[in-house]
Amino acid sequence: MKRVIVDYQKLTTEVLDLLVEKFPHGYDYDDIMTFQNTKGETVKAVEVRTDDTIYLVKIGLKLEQKMEDYSDEEIDDDDSVTKEISNDDGFPDEY
Repeated sequence: MKRVIVDYQKLTTEVLDLLVEKFPHGYDYDDIMTFQNTKGETVKAVEVRTDDTIYLVKIGLKLEQKMEDYSDEEIDDDDSVTKEISNDDGFPDEY
């Protein structure tokens, strides 16, 4: 299985979809893994997997914002259905 470390700035839509699917309400402390990279720097990341690849996505405030923005875009796209508003008599108002 291939392992890939990805920075939030280089996320593909595939990996972003996996992140939002796995962490729809954001990730928790227990989801974070810490390791040392080849430069000896401490890196914190969350893991998502496909059939052949394990992605370790570096975390930070910007990743959380990117996931939230992406999730909001998907909701806006799905929210194209007309909503009915009821008045006090229980019948929907007409537009």
